[in-house]
Amino acid sequence: MTDQSRLLAIGAVAERTGLAVSAIRFYEEVGLVNSTRADSGHRRFHRSTIRRLSFIRICQQLGYSLDDIREQLDVLPDKRTPNESDWNRLSSGFVLDLDQRIAGLQLLREKLDGCIGCGCLSLAKCELYNAGDSAATLGAGPRYLLGDKMVTSAKSTE
Repeated sequence: MTDQSRLLAIGAVAERTGLAVSAIRFYEEVGLVNSTRADSGHRRFHRSTIRRLSFIRICQQLGYSLDDIREQLDVLPDKRTPNESDWNRLSSGFVLDLDQRIAGLQLLREKLDGCIGCGCLSLAKCELYNAGDSAATLGAGPRYLLGDKMVTSAKSTE
C-alpha cells in the first residue's frame, strides 16, 4: 500500500468528523490542519487529521477561540496530532480554566437576583460590577462596556 493510498479524501474526513467540507478547508486555510495534494490536485489528509479536527471541535465546544486552539496545538512538536500524553497535559490546563469559569458563573448565579442586567449603567446598586456606584465617576452610559476599566470603591451608596 502506497503512502498516497493511506490518505483520506476530504469527503471521507468530513463524514468521519461530522464537519462540513468547507469547515475542513477553512481549518486548513487558517493553519490548524494540513493536507497533501494527490496527482489529481485533490486534498488528501492523514488519518490523524480526524483526531486533530475532533480536538478542535471539543475545544470550540468548551468556548475556546481558534487562536486559543492554535496556541495549544502549536506547542506540539512538528504540528502533530495530540496523543494521550499531550491530551493529559493540555486537559489539565483546560480544567484550571474551566474551574475559573465555573466559579465566575456560580458567583453570577448567586448575585443574579439582585442584578437587572444593567450593563453597568452607573446604577447605585450592582453587586457584580458596580458596587457602590463607582462607575458614576467615569461618566454616563455603560462605562465598562465602553471600555473603561473597573473602578474599585469600598464606599457603598445603598
